Amino acid sequence: MKNALGSVDSVLLLGGRSEIGLAVVERLVRDGARRVVLAARGDAAAIGVRLKDLGAEVLVLDFDAERPETHERVVAAAAEFAGDLDVVVAAFGVLGDQAAYEADPVSAARSMAVNLGGHVSAGLFAARRLREQGHGTLVVLSSVAGVRVRRVNFVYGAAKAGLDGFAQGLGDALHGSGARVMVVRPGFVIGRMTAGMRPAPMATTPEAVADAVAGGLRAGAETVWVPGRLRAVFTVMRALPRAVWRRVPR
Repeated sequence: MKNALGSVDSVLLLGGRSEIGLAVVERLVRDGARRVVLAARGDAAAIGVRLKDLGAEVLVLDFDAERPETHERVVAAAAEFAGDLDVVVAAFGVLGDQAAYEADPVSAARSMAVNLGGHVSAGLFAARRLREQGHGTLVVLSSVAGVRVRRVNFVYGAAKAGLDGFAQGLGDALHGSGARVMVVRPGFVIGRMTAGMRPAPMATTPEAVADAVAGGLRAGAETVWVPGRLRAVFTVMRALPRAVWRRVPR
């Protein structure tokens, strides 16, 4: 059954171990979602316990971003369990270290395969399902790191730039189908992935990202910045000459 705008009953999380992704799903469950599929690499049976305690039915599926040939089966299995997928959250990825990537370019290419290539495959299969349903939202966790790529993390930023462009193009391709894409651009998120790093200005939290996603779903937004004032900041940053941009503090 097609839900009204903002009403979410079923959720598929691609990247079931993602701290941000799980915060988003928990928020949606608290708002009424009752069927949740967590697609995660390896044994992840324990990650759905909290969601079950909140009243959700939870299915955990094995998901490997580096094996695109398996992604169609993951989406199909999720739909078999949950029926129509109201929201698909694509939240998987690795941050990595720029110096390590430069020392080992093979590892850099592998991270790109996860952060961009995996999203292309999983996103297209999810979009096909949503188009067939005639409704649903693919939420793509992008980053301000991809809005303008910085030298201090350009491998990660380049992947996010590619992902952001892919997600926008996919959203345009879905226009008129009833399905849509919402691109989420958080700034620095304080959590497991960034543990030990100095927080950037206007740092946020997984819970704040979750609140913004829930609000964006209700509003039918195409793009969500977290926090919202980063939109204005990056409007200026996009216009900076490259000679100035290179000197932007880490």
